[in-house]
Amino acid sequence: MTSFSRRMFVSAGAASLLTPTGSAASQSTFPERFLPQLVNARRTDWLPGDLHVVPDDFFLYFMLKKGMAIRYGVGVGRKDLYESGVFTVARKAKWPWWRPTNAMIQREPNKYARFRNGLKGGPNNPLGARALYLYDDDGRDTYLRIHGTNAPETIGSAVSNGCARLTNKHVKDLYDRVAIGARVYLYPKLKGP
Repeated sequence: MTSFSRRMFVSAGAASLLTPTGSAASQSTFPERFLPQLVNARRTDWLPGDLHVVPDDFFLYFMLKKGMAIRYGVGVGRKDLYESGVFTVARKAKWPWWRPTNAMIQREPNKYARFRNGLKGGPNNPLGARALYLYDDDGRDTYLRIHGTNAPETIGSAVSNGCARLTNKHVKDLYDRVAIGARVYLYPKLKGP
């Protein structure tokens, strides 16, 4: 595929996400700035295929060629639960199974203890439609995820247990673009909650 036709494909793909479909992301209450946009990230050190989460701005950048990126709005982890670092996408799942971590159950037993045996994938699952599993450089699961959400109103806020979340429609688009082995950069929070 030539770079011109690839550019047209990427632009058309990102533009299709902006088309009203009746989804939560297209409702008037969803802030327009969090809709996927093709942007010039103006970063030569951000490589194609990598993901960069900038928590203070609530954006995830999926890098393309020549500094271009698709920018998605995200929700991120609460102040004490957000973990910055560099990770690798080691696994991907459609409509993933979910189990709260032991720390989540200890922290909020009234909310999470009933799910200690897990929850099958589907519209009521907190991981939403797709999940990217982040592993450390030693090959260990960090229990951090980039995933969908059945609560699109949380995009643009710091409310999760440490993961980055997108609307289900947007995470489906991202999921198809991200390769196993992609590097993920979760930048430190510099501002308050």
